[in-house]
This record gives sequence, structure tokens and C-alpha cells, in this order.
Amino acid sequence: MKNNTDPTQQPIGIFDSGVGGLSVLRAICDLLPDEAVVYVADQAHIPYGPRQQSQIRDFSFGITDFLLAQGARLIVVACNTASAAALHDLRARYPNVPFVGMEPALKPAASVTKAGRVGVLATPTTFSGDLYHTLVDRFGKGITIFQNTCPGLVEAIEHGEVGSPGTRAILTEAMVPMLDGGVDTIVLGCTHYPFVIPLIQEITGPEVVTIDPAPAIARQTQRLLEERGWLNCDKQKNELQFFTSGDEKTLEVLLPRLLGKSSCCQNAIKISGLIWQGHQLVATCARQGTNQV
Repeated sequence: MKNNTDPTQQPIGIFDSGVGGLSVLRAICDLLPDEAVVYVADQAHIPYGPRQQSQIRDFSFGITDFLLAQGARLIVVACNTASAAALHDLRARYPNVPFVGMEPALKPAASVTKAGRVGVLATPTTFSGDLYHTLVDRFGKGITIFQNTCPGLVEAIEHGEVGSPGTRAILTEAMVPMLDGGVDTIVLGCTHYPFVIPLIQEITGPEVVTIDPAPAIARQTQRLLEERGWLNCDKQKNELQFFTSGDEKTLEVLLPRLLGKSSCCQNAIKISGLIWQGHQLVATCARQGTNQV
């Protein structure tokens, strides 16, 4: 997918440190099934959570440059950590590019909670960022917020371990203190975490609400495209192009496990490798993946 003079035929760019952003891709494909998408998973650098914000910003700039070279007309930063570290700087550096970023869903959580006690699962960088503290100041008044960074959870999901005993142990350790504290709402502050919602709900029980931000991100993407007259309305299934700076075969194995029966599965799939050369991403030999996930 390259630059096209018709913006409705240019792809949406999506990036994450790994496969977490597939939860956002899934929601976007379900809402906008005719859109072409270029997805970048920077799996060479995963996890982003413990890294310095300056390093994450450099990764985000390099990935954005690559996505723009692929013709992306809108970019979704489908990573809470990258959004916290780089979204402001991305908008300043690329003023003509519309960006959609992630933020912990404290606003909807504040309206949903009846007990006034909310649990937030996110990475250290998300918790330390100005965006998160601004959200707490705006929507956290009168609410007790429990936080946990869930060490090892991103890595477990990257290995496809969405229901393993080890993943359950990580979530149990994170959420039992929250449940003991009376939380009735769980906010997922990392795009990897929606893939373990079934496991979370087994631990919390049906009385605790889990908020997945991905549908709201898909709706915001749709709004921005509609505002600019950029929606693809030709009703043709368009291409999904996946790039990874990690192992292509591993990503190909994970796609069906994580995307399931999403509308993404109806589109042609291509998976290609990437390598970092300094601060730039360069595509390696492209190869055709399975036509359907």
C-alpha cells in the first residue's frame, strides 16, 4: 500500500509495541470493515512499559515515518504507553496528520462505578505520565483508585498465553487486593489486556464491570475520517498489511488466536518484517501470509 491521491483509498495506520494493538484493530475492522489498514508491531522493543519516555518517543517517530511512507492518512497509536509518552509530541511534529491515542477509561469508569472504587491495570509509563494524572484530577474526585502494573502480563499475552495458569496467577495477584478493597469497575489501561477479559471476568465475577477502550477508539477513528470526508464507502474488502520488527512467523501464529472471528478475518492478510536502522524502520522482504486469519 503506497500513497494514493484519493485519501479514501489510503490505509489507516495502527501501531503498538506488539500484538496489544490488535484489540484496537479488531474493533476498527468490525466498525469499518472496508478500510485498508497497515499495522506495525514493534516486537523488537517489547515491552515499552519499563522504557524511558524519550526512547518510546523515538520509536513512535520512527514508526510514524514508516506508516506515512506507506500512505497512512490517519494514525492510531494503539498503545497506552506510547500515547502517554509520545502522543503530544507526535501531534506537534506531524501537525497535518490526525492521530487517535489511547487513555485509561477513567471518565466512563467514574460514571459506571456505584461503589466509588475503581481498579486500573496499566504499565508503569502510563501511570507516571501527565495524561494519566490529568485524568485522575478530572474524573477521580470522590473515587478511590487502585492501581497495578501487572508485571509479566504483556509478555504472557505476546506468547499467546491468554488463559494459562501463569497468566491467571498474574491477574489474581493484581486484582484480589482490588476486589478486597471493594472495586466494582476495572479499567484496562493497556491494549494487550482486552485479550484476557474472559480470565479477568472469571476472577472478578459478573458483578464487576470491565471497561475495554477499543470500541471507543474505533468510534473516534470513524468520526475523524467522517469529518474529513475520508471514509472508504466503496464496499470492497481492503487489504490488511502487518509489519513486525520481531519474528514474522510468531506473529502469523498469534493472529488467528487473538483476532478470532473478527471482521479482520475476512480481509486479505500480508505479513512483512521490519528492521531498525538507527531511528528508521526499513521493510525486509515482504511475504504473503494466509489469505484469511
